[in-house]
Amino acid sequence: MTAHATPAGLVSVEEYFYMLEKSDVKLEYRAGKVVAMAGAQAPHNIIAGNMLGELFTCLKKAGCIIVGSDQLLKIEACNRYTFPDLVIICQKAIYEKARNGLDALENPEVIIEVASESTELYDRTDKFKCYQTLESLKEYVLVASTKKQVEVFRRHNRSEWILHIYDKNDNLVKIGNCEVSLDDIYNNVEMDVEE
Repeated sequence: MTAHATPAGLVSVEEYFYMLEKSDVKLEYRAGKVVAMAGAQAPHNIIAGNMLGELFTCLKKAGCIIVGSDQLLKIEACNRYTFPDLVIICQKAIYEKARNGLDALENPEVIIEVASESTELYDRTDKFKCYQTLESLKEYVLVASTKKQVEVFRRHNRSEWILHIYDKNDNLVKIGNCEVSLDDIYNNVEMDVEE
C-alpha cells in the first residue's frame, strides 16, 4: 500500500483501511471518496446465494474458487476498492496485504454483480469501466434482480467485449466453463416487475 497525499476532503488509502477496520458496514473506496454499501433486498441475496451454490461444484472440479461479497477487490488503475457480489479465481490468487484491514484481491477472472434498481447504472457504467482495467478479468456478469436476465460480457481482446444476453427464453447460462440453469439462478425469487 502506498501513501498518497490527498486534496482537502478526500481520504487516503491508509485512512480508508482504518475506517474499514472500524466499520460495521462495508465501505468502498472510490479515488479518495468512501461510500458505505447499503444492505441488499431479498431477491439480490437469494440470487447471489443461488449462483454461489450452483457454480461451486463446477468450479471445484476445475480447480477454481468462488468467493462472496466479503472479498475486497483492488482496482489499481481506478484507485478503487470494491466488494463485488461474487468473484471467480482459477489461477493463484494475488492479494494486496493490508496492515490493518482486509487483504484485497488483485486478479479476479470473473466478476458477478447482482444489479438492483439503485445499483444498476453504476454496475453497468463506471464500475464496469474500472473492472475492464483488470488484465486478469475474462468475464463480467450482470444479473438482473427484477427479471430473469443475465448479461455475460466476455473479453475478446484488450479493448473489446462480447455481450451475450440470457433471458427467460434460455435454459442455461454459460459462465466461464460452467453452465447454470436460469431457473436455478432465480429459484425462490419473487419478481416485483413483470417480464
